[in-house]
Amino acid sequence: MSVITRTKVKDLLKSAPGSEVLAKGWVRTKRGNKQIKFIALNDGSTINNIQVVADMANFDENLIAKVTTGASLAVRGNLVESVGSGQAVEIQATSIEVLGECDPVRYPLQKKGTTLEYLRTVAHLRPRTNTFGAILRIRHAMAFAIHKFFNDKGFVYLNTPLITESDAEGAGDMFQVTTLNLENVPKKENGKVDFSKDFFGKKTSLTVSGQLEGEL
Repeated sequence: MSVITRTKVKDLLKSAPGSEVLAKGWVRTKRGNKQIKFIALNDGSTINNIQVVADMANFDENLIAKVTTGASLAVRGNLVESVGSGQAVEIQATSIEVLGECDPVRYPLQKKGTTLEYLRTVAHLRPRTNTFGAILRIRHAMAFAIHKFFNDKGFVYLNTPLITESDAEGAGDMFQVTTLNLENVPKKENGKVDFSKDFFGKKTSLTVSGQLEGEL
């Protein structure tokens, strides 16, 4: 086989048919029958999936059985014009490699609708859903536009310290940051916490303002 560079799904969907391609991503869904399987593959580069068509005459059933929702694949095949609706092109697979299996019983994100309340319990997988994928893309576009606006106006982006010993605003409680063992906090002779044993050597919290540092 010749060496083919992997192409992102967002670029494949905009490509003209007629070339041999390599796509990698996670399985969103798999459907079909004993003769043919349709696999929706997504790599996070776009909210849209690319359809992979696998002719079962060319693939081992045991291999395709491992292609479940959430599994990661490397798919090699020909990019062709799609005969179905919903996409302009699809991949006629010539080889499929399962890079990582995924137990369909335990994997929490299936084709059925998922509530936001449930997604809070699997926060590490939320970006794989269309809802959070769309939110994060909007957030990215807004942050990029804001940074570009100020950059074009001559401003400099500054990361101010997040941890401080001073209550800059003097209002409300601050979130304390410590490396002390809370089950066995070191104490001074007067009974107060010995912060000299802490990482920063003093009592520290998350800052509530970057303004003072920015004014420097």
